[in-house]
Amino acid sequence: MIELELHGLELHGRHGVLPEEREAGQRFLFDLRLGVPDGAFSDRIEDAVDYREVAEVVRAVSDGHTFALLEALAGAVADALLERFPLERVQVRVRKPDVRLDPPVEFSAATVERTRA
Repeated sequence: MIELELHGLELHGRHGVLPEEREAGQRFLFDLRLGVPDGAFSDRIEDAVDYREVAEVVRAVSDGHTFALLEALAGAVADALLERFPLERVQVRVRKPDVRLDPPVEFSAATVERTRA
């Protein structure tokens, strides 16, 4: 198995518990770890998981739904990636870098991991 990683995929989304988070929207950062079958060793894009398409799936999930919780957003992305690509495993971490808490934090995040049954 090959592990393909994308870190810091930045999208603007309208997710959150508070109405103002959903109205104005905010930045979300997606960190992905994908367990890809060994076929990608062929060095042919046709045998690989194209990370450009992966990014588009993440965008489609984030743009297509409004989630209250980071956990739900991460889970929906993980499920969509497993459905679309021949992955053995997927781990999705969603970070919210502009979260406002007292005391301040660098970011909040939720991580979901799924494996193909």
